[in-house]
Amino acid sequence: MEKGSNIALDRRRAGVLLHITSLPGDGPCGTLGDDAHRFVDWLADAGLSVWQVLPVGPTYADQSPYQSPSTHAGNPRLIDLRRLVSDGWLSAELLRAIDDAAHDAALKTAGRAFRQGGGVTLPAFTAFCAQHGYWLEDFVLFQALHDHHRTGWWDWPAPLRDRDPQALAAVREQLAGELAQYRFEQFVFFNQWAELKRHANGRGVLLFGDIPIFVAHDSAEVWANPQDFLLDARGHTRVVAGVPPDYFSETGQRWGNPLYDWPALAGDGYRFWIDRLRTQLNLFDLVRIDHFRGFEGYWEIPAEEPTAINGRWVAAPGDALFERLHEVFGELPLVAEDLGIITPEVEALRDRYGLPGMKILQFAFDGSPDNPYLPANHPENAVVYTGTHDNDNSLSWWQALDGESQARVNAVLDASAGPMPWPLVDAALSSPARLAVLPMQDLLGLDGGHRMNTPGTTEGNWRWRFDWGWLPQSLAEDLRRRLEAVQRVV
Repeated sequence: MEKGSNIALDRRRAGVLLHITSLPGDGPCGTLGDDAHRFVDWLADAGLSVWQVLPVGPTYADQSPYQSPSTHAGNPRLIDLRRLVSDGWLSAELLRAIDDAAHDAALKTAGRAFRQGGGVTLPAFTAFCAQHGYWLEDFVLFQALHDHHRTGWWDWPAPLRDRDPQALAAVREQLAGELAQYRFEQFVFFNQWAELKRHANGRGVLLFGDIPIFVAHDSAEVWANPQDFLLDARGHTRVVAGVPPDYFSETGQRWGNPLYDWPALAGDGYRFWIDRLRTQLNLFDLVRIDHFRGFEGYWEIPAEEPTAINGRWVAAPGDALFERLHEVFGELPLVAEDLGIITPEVEALRDRYGLPGMKILQFAFDGSPDNPYLPANHPENAVVYTGTHDNDNSLSWWQALDGESQARVNAVLDASAGPMPWPLVDAALSSPARLAVLPMQDLLGLDGGHRMNTPGTTEGNWRWRFDWGWLPQSLAEDLRRRLEAVQRVV
């Protein structure tokens, strides 16, 4: 077995891509409650053994899971309030007409009940705070200060912006109640997540997470570790992350994240990345690293540029980083998101650590027999998708193709599989790739009105949810039959 190879992918499996927020339920978004446990059971009944989600950290107003105030914390919107009623910290009366504001208010009510009932002295709570101390205190203080100042941390008063010890000690005392509330929410999130993971693993389902390579500028980690990023003395970005023009956007994507100061990270043994991975491996059995090519070279954009066009490629020390991660963690249960402009050097870095890459079938039909996304060209050590959260759903992708393009697709796929998207689904399942992941929208045959995200846009993303009533009763049985035919039932 190769260095860092992934025993989770030592056999053929299939899974579904569905973010937690997209689950059904009576709140403003899906949660870690009964519907999540029911979805695990549906996956297991269908023979699917992997559940892939998007990053699960807190989000800002646009709800993008890829821009979070923390790389470690869980999103309190995912907390199931009904379980807080069962725990005795919340009245069932508060579960009526739950929207975002009501959800937040209910969490605060539960937090007060927890503290007044002596919850902070519980051994489980004490152990949680100790186990997560490497990030928790910075996060709760950042959140409390963010609530108070309502601006990015670089615009806070200089003593707080620059983390003057006396100033921080004073606000810790002043904001003690807020800090306690945020600790409680993280305690609950991680407990509910652990309960879901035990249930999933008990049913033979692996949880598959997602790490954005870069972190948000306005985040606890950048505020607590400014020396690890390319910032000026006042905390402003000098250069930012993104990607050059590509399939998704003619002007590229200007993400705006601060870029790492890689020599600084190397100077303390890549502690920042070790901490990030430690948290994610506590949550997930398998983790995708978004924009893997950024570990070999990244697109550096001057902060004042409005688009990603006028950037440049800069080399990154990915080999040194992954060697260090391998030393600390041994096997690296990671998947490399290796889409876009990929060089032989990026492929070599991926392969050196035995990391599976990604194959997207929607990219396969340009007519070239050498297209790496064609099923016949997939390696075993790969994850194949019909599409990802950034692609259009396969049915509307197909409908948008012109006649010539549809003919190229039909020349490769098995039309007897049924109407689109089933020929594409079956092509993914039949691929040599050890893991096939199917967006839930494709399994439900949904069109573009159910898209999760459109790259380069800022409105209407990340809000899609499905309904149990959309699931045909026969779907689980049909999927299991298809999976058994291609040896993907574990």
